[in-house]
Amino acid sequence: MLAALGNLRLGGSQPRAMQNIGVTDAAERLRRRYPKPRMPRPLLVALVSVGVVLALTWLIWTALRHSQPAAAAHVQSYQITSDTSVSVTISVQRQDPTVPVTCRVLAQAADFQPVGEQQVPIAASSHQIVNVDLVLTTLRRATAVVIKGCTVT
Repeated sequence: MLAALGNLRLGGSQPRAMQNIGVTDAAERLRRRYPKPRMPRPLLVALVSVGVVLALTWLIWTALRHSQPAAAAHVQSYQITSDTSVSVTISVQRQDPTVPVTCRVLAQAADFQPVGEQQVPIAASSHQIVNVDLVLTTLRRATAVVIKGCTVT
């Protein structure tokens, strides 16, 4: 009986003679189970490489294009003149000074809620950097003034 148990595989009932299947038989079974890929590997590598190069080219182009906007502005100074008014000086820099732009100026309360907003048109001029003074009317007392962006008009 011990001799019969010695011929059994762990967890199975096949004799050891059945375990020694030839390497060629195993390779043949694997070849039939897993067919060759439809697309050759070098072609797949080439296609993936072209895709990666195109994606990186687009990424670099987009980053360079958006890193230098047509117009940029920042708040140079502001003074809260009353509970419903803020005096603001903004500085606008344009790539092409002959192009008119519009900047959105926003006054915020202490809880960061917008309490005043104004679209400020900046006319075309010969100067690349232009300072603009304006008075912003607010709904309640403002504590900060920010520029939300400038667009070419």
